[in-house]
Amino acid sequence: MGRRVRETERKYEAAGGPGSRLVPPDLEGLPGVARTRRPDPDRLDAVYYDTAGLALAAHRTTLRRRTGGEDAGWHLKLPSGEPDTRTEVRVPLGRSESPPKALRAEVTVLLRGRPLAPVVRLRTTRRRTLLLDAAGRTLAEIAYDEVAAYDEPAGTDGPRWSETEVELVDGGVELLDAVEERLLAAGQRRSGSGSKLARALGDRLAVPRPPPAVPVTAGQVATGYLHAQLTAILALDPLVRRDEEDAVHRMRVATRRARSALKSFREELDRTVTDPLGQDLKWLAGVLGMERDREVLAERIDGLLAEAEPALLTPAVRDRLRALAAEHHAPTHAALVRVLSRSHYFSLLDRLEVLLAEPPYLPAAGAPAAEAAADVMGRDHRRLRRQLAAALARRAGRDRDLALHEARKAAKRARYSSEAAEPVLGKRAAAHTGRMKTMQQLLGEHQDSFMCRIVLGRTCLEARAAGERTEAYTALIAAEKARAAAVEAALPDAWRAADLDI
Repeated sequence: MGRRVRETERKYEAAGGPGSRLVPPDLEGLPGVARTRRPDPDRLDAVYYDTAGLALAAHRTTLRRRTGGEDAGWHLKLPSGEPDTRTEVRVPLGRSESPPKALRAEVTVLLRGRPLAPVVRLRTTRRRTLLLDAAGRTLAEIAYDEVAAYDEPAGTDGPRWSETEVELVDGGVELLDAVEERLLAAGQRRSGSGSKLARALGDRLAVPRPPPAVPVTAGQVATGYLHAQLTAILALDPLVRRDEEDAVHRMRVATRRARSALKSFREELDRTVTDPLGQDLKWLAGVLGMERDREVLAERIDGLLAEAEPALLTPAVRDRLRALAAEHHAPTHAALVRVLSRSHYFSLLDRLEVLLAEPPYLPAAGAPAAEAAADVMGRDHRRLRRQLAAALARRAGRDRDLALHEARKAAKRARYSSEAAEPVLGKRAAAHTGRMKTMQQLLGEHQDSFMCRIVLGRTCLEARAAGERTEAYTALIAAEKARAAAVEAALPDAWRAADLDI
């Protein structure tokens, strides 16, 4: 799988522009630094791999095979969402010059079946200065790099440049800031390129522009929210593949948010484009739901076992319930990963990226952002009001259970549209988001109880057919019915508190 490390670094160049000489800074008196050490220079040779369309670089991801220096090997650098910090996954060199399977798996969601090939070779002469504390620990490393690029596909020499790279080792961000002050005083400035690869690629790399932080038009509210959900899906995909805790749930939520946005902003986005995408997002949420539903059931069963009357929990009952809690995880997860490695999923992601690059705006997309966001919030809120009233008007039983499930989906939609409005409506939308989240959670508790009763009923029938006693299942089903009834009793007051003017 590779060794994962956090890498925090900043890059600098001569303030005078290309060709200007880098002047080393004064390093005396840096906080916590007792002395410096200058190892012998390193000669580094790094080949960077990407798709023909530079899919990795476009998402600020780099994959390289580097020889020379203390950390020779395969390095995959991934954005972390934190300033100046990335996650680096390291794998030893080995004999092959093809990217290791473990690293390719990390970027499956970006590659989408496209092959990797060398795109740039960088040869670097590196002179390092280590900043040490009184105990001899390395707090940070300052690298003065002379870089020569080679365009692998074209077979031609690329640009040459010099830069300074400052990387934290055991020090803190305050040391980075102090070093930066010295570099600026010496006539250097923050580099205009986030990585050596981006600088070497130059005009070959077209990085998509993120949406504005504060949307101006209705269309930007919609696409900004969709951009955030696609970003989340791309970031969570590798975590799902590694079977990390809560990753499936978070990716499913991002998928549902994206689908909900396509519905809520149907007056701003052309439905001939968005409806097919919405169907595929529903499919993806269903695929993720198979694993997520298993996780929810496992948590529910654990709670039932902890609360049940001990005398009812015979070994046979415990075995059946524990089997439910752990049922099919390995094969279910393996099946999910297979689906996430197929063309249908990749095509969905491609089409979402095309939608964001060329939004299918309708005339209403040009309306002022705040006005449109408020309209969408109001429309989804009224929809929830109607569905909840209709559900509560039904008699207790399966019909009401199903109607409350539809109300739960309406609560999610109302919550997500107010989330999308928060950049333009601020606290007003955030308060509504909180109220809708409360309603969603209450209705979610009812739905989880309903689904658990179905599973317990099926298990009770299996136990009866095997000649086992079934009192425990009857008691557990009764307990779940009581929980659902308590939710139903609480809903009218909860809705009165949530049904406020937007």
